[in-house]
Amino acid sequence: MEKIKLGIIGMGNMGTGHLNYIKNGLCPKIEVTAFADIDAQKLERAKNMQPSAAAFSNPIDMLDSGLIDSALIAVPHYGHPEYAIECFKRGIHVMLEKPAGVYTSQVREMNTAAEKSGVKFSIMFNQRTSPLFRKAHEIVQSGGIGQPKRLVWIITNWYRTQAYYDSGSWRATWNGEGGGVLLNQAPHNLDLWQWIFGMPKRIRAFCSVGKYHTIGVEDDVTIYGEYNNGASAVFITTTGETPGTNRLEISGDLGKLVLEDGKLKQWKLSSPEREFCFSSKEGFYVPQTDYEEFSMEEPDGHPILLENFAEAILEGKELIADGRESINSLMLSNAAYLSSWNDAWTELPINEREFEERLRKLCLNETVKKADTNIPENAESLVERWKVRW
Repeated sequence: MEKIKLGIIGMGNMGTGHLNYIKNGLCPKIEVTAFADIDAQKLERAKNMQPSAAAFSNPIDMLDSGLIDSALIAVPHYGHPEYAIECFKRGIHVMLEKPAGVYTSQVREMNTAAEKSGVKFSIMFNQRTSPLFRKAHEIVQSGGIGQPKRLVWIITNWYRTQAYYDSGSWRATWNGEGGGVLLNQAPHNLDLWQWIFGMPKRIRAFCSVGKYHTIGVEDDVTIYGEYNNGASAVFITTTGETPGTNRLEISGDLGKLVLEDGKLKQWKLSSPEREFCFSSKEGFYVPQTDYEEFSMEEPDGHPILLENFAEAILEGKELIADGRESINSLMLSNAAYLSSWNDAWTELPINEREFEERLRKLCLNETVKKADTNIPENAESLVERWKVRW
């Protein structure tokens, strides 16, 4: 069987987890031929896991080694575009861990480099493999609920303890991650919001810093978005509530979708609501409604996306999560920060220069200092941590 020759940049929790997927035979069209990390301890652990792969203390040396034709980038967020661009310069295909980066101008530069290179570029938005989210995307994008009216997503089951935040010096810092729940956990949901419902024209957001944890970034967020067609969106997320909720409701003038408890529920109206509203002669009458329900097993999307990446390279298959689309979810989080910092509406696309200047000042003035214990994880724990949880 033909395989891609993959190099992994960053052998922390995520890089190690992905290596485990491949070692365990879940990605048969991928061979890990090299890995790189500036941390000698992480590199030694990776060498013990896969002695046949070459080990590099400098990622650029790995890119120049000729041992790989593709790379998986799993380093702290600021380094994502930097290493992706280095790969594109060398004609190396890229699978990028989320988020795409920390600020949109950096990601825009990365996307331009990807376009010029002509190589495959995917991002680890594993929740796009969920059958329920894919069904919701299909229904909304095909006009199954008619003209979209409202999206409401309460996604508060990203609970994290203080020990989690203390497990790495880069976690929950402006200098290390570039943000909190919006940059670490919620990129999956922000991506699905825009993928299913589209991008708003402006947003108003409230980002609470260290509301539930001893951190200097946000752990509780509420976002309100407005669309050109009059539709609206409400997005609520936090890492400080348990038990949490995962409920996505999408309404349009032909019906409604609700995703909750592992089910997608669809209500279909017999006629468009706007038409019915002004044609009915009865004040309390409602249109006839048909109901349908879908229930599908949630897969582990990580190996699915990895194998899809390999198939795109080897066979020309369409990518499930095109890396260039990742700028949209980052635009939403950057806009949310700006709105919260300014206590005002933020128009999309954002003022990138203003955002970067505000972020630079936060990085310079950051006072939260944390230990770095680097707790290793295996593929099984990654399944629980990043799967769709209802």
